[in-house]
Amino acid sequence: MDRDSGPRVPEQRSPAPSEVVVDLRFSVLGPVRAWRGGEALPSGSPQQRALLAALLLRDGRTATAAELIDAIWGEDPPSQALAAVRTYASRLRKILTANALVSESGGYAIRVRRECLDLFVAQELAASAEKARAAGDRNQARAQIDKSLGLWDGEALANVPGPYAENQRARLDEWRLQLLETRLELDLESGCHAEAVSELTALTAAHPLRERLRELLMLALYR
Repeated sequence: MDRDSGPRVPEQRSPAPSEVVVDLRFSVLGPVRAWRGGEALPSGSPQQRALLAALLLRDGRTATAAELIDAIWGEDPPSQALAAVRTYASRLRKILTANALVSESGGYAIRVRRECLDLFVAQELAASAEKARAAGDRNQARAQIDKSLGLWDGEALANVPGPYAENQRARLDEWRLQLLETRLELDLESGCHAEAVSELTALTAAHPLRERLRELLMLALYR
């Protein structure tokens, strides 16, 4: 993971406009959920949510059945893992529509626009914040980071099983802490030392091994 811009995925062609479904929304920065318009959609069992998350985080790329089995169960899959993956995919296709979840070369892909997933929106906001900060606009940078952080709804990929989700959860939690550190740096640059102290005190207690948070707390206390 790039420490500056959060988790990345390999490059692939963007789906053509006719290939994507625009009325679906998804979240992974918290529980894995899906909506059509304003209607919440059922996401199924924990393993089915694990498959949904693995497909969403691939940004439209096709995942093979073997990759999905590894993502959900790791090195000890059940004997009927392939049949289970096919069942989960079939159920999700009925929920999301066939245009959203497609089968390709024995694998599966979810084709939705990037703005339909909260993670990609958060990444765009963080990138916008970096540009604003580089241009010297601290207020705009802080506002964009706040919007990015506001998309979190608890722990990322909450209660989603499997080694892939565990790894991604750790990466996303690390990125969230980096965003918090950047926002607190902006607070201190803007002279909001007293306001930052209480938040930094709580964060350093929760993450005692994180050196940057301790440095920011000492700076805030000194100033």
